[in-house]
Amino acid sequence: MRVLNIIGHPSKKSFNYAIHNKVKEFCKQNKLEYKYIDLHLDKFDPVLHEKESNYNSNLVKEYQERIKWADVIIITSPVWWFRLTTILEGFFDKVLAPGFAYKFNPITKLYGYPQPLLKDKKVITFLTHGAPALPVKTIYANSVKLRLLLGVYSFCFGWFKQSIYQFWSVPFVDDNKRVKYLDKVTKILTKKLL
Repeated sequence: MRVLNIIGHPSKKSFNYAIHNKVKEFCKQNKLEYKYIDLHLDKFDPVLHEKESNYNSNLVKEYQERIKWADVIIITSPVWWFRLTTILEGFFDKVLAPGFAYKFNPITKLYGYPQPLLKDKKVITFLTHGAPALPVKTIYANSVKLRLLLGVYSFCFGWFKQSIYQFWSVPFVDDNKRVKYLDKVTKILTKKLL
């Protein structure tokens, strides 16, 4: 099993990074083939420019090669303003591009449907929220999760190959709760990867 572990948080002291490191440890302990992408460490530019720098163009190609290599892609991000971090959103825009991650098949002159080109990949996403679960799941209809499933992952990876796990009130929980969250990450990885 080949695992690609992607992190979109700027701070190595963050709980997101603790999840990212837990994935790395799990893969090494279980002798899974492992690569990672740290978007901040790579100084990835998420802005879609009319003319990309050679550095960023080469980085996009390298990321696409890592995605091709992987059987499972694991993404970790906080939820800020009902979306992932800017750097991860830019990663989706630039790396999961038409022709690489999906293409449109025409139905009529005006309509087409997306055909995923990365159907052989599974995606596991760990999202951390500052909010508790109740308002996000009720008032806001879990919009971040729905957008990822319906608007990004289904286009690129197809249906039913994605799992999204959410951790709630992360800035407000104590260390014991964070340990439980990390234990949950290990249980999820055991179920999904072994």
